[in-house]
Amino acid sequence: MSGMQEDIIIRISQKIKEQRKAKGITVQELANKAEVSKGLISQIENCRTVPSLLVLVNIIRALNQDMNEFFNDIDQHQQASRIIVVRQDRYQPIKENAKGYRYQRVISRTVKGCPMDVMLADLKKGARRSQMVKADAWEYQYVIKGTVEYQVHNEVHVLEAGDSIFFDGRLGHKPSNIGDDDARMLLISFFEEAS
Repeated sequence: MSGMQEDIIIRISQKIKEQRKAKGITVQELANKAEVSKGLISQIENCRTVPSLLVLVNIIRALNQDMNEFFNDIDQHQQASRIIVVRQDRYQPIKENAKGYRYQRVISRTVKGCPMDVMLADLKKGARRSQMVKADAWEYQYVIKGTVEYQVHNEVHVLEAGDSIFFDGRLGHKPSNIGDDDARMLLISFFEEAS
């Protein structure tokens, strides 16, 4: 297999893992949705096996990904991975159950084996979650505008525009908009490599 072919296979594997983690889906859940075994997903994600086309199609569908976008992204990555410009109309909206919260994915990338996710969060005035959330990642969050009360575990911090917070996402956390206006935050998640 040529280096380029190998690189594409690695990129497909990484993108599946990135998208699965970004969506907070376990290996088992993805396997169930794609109707394959958990072991096969693990092998694909760790580049130990090359999926058949049918399996790959099922996995991409199970991740609610658009086929063209999935492969376009890999193709672009091949050509110019060192400089990537993402126009704001290309940000991907993310479904969010909590009222008043709107998330958009700016970019997902794996850098030296560490998947990272960059998102924008808009919190409507008064937006407040009833439940804490957890993420299998280290979280860096920067307040672009507004006043956000951030609860992480049993600590509460009030962040103004220009303030930021860095924490272990495995601790329960929730942001609330306590200001008089809508708030906007930049979120960067660093996922540790699954062993």
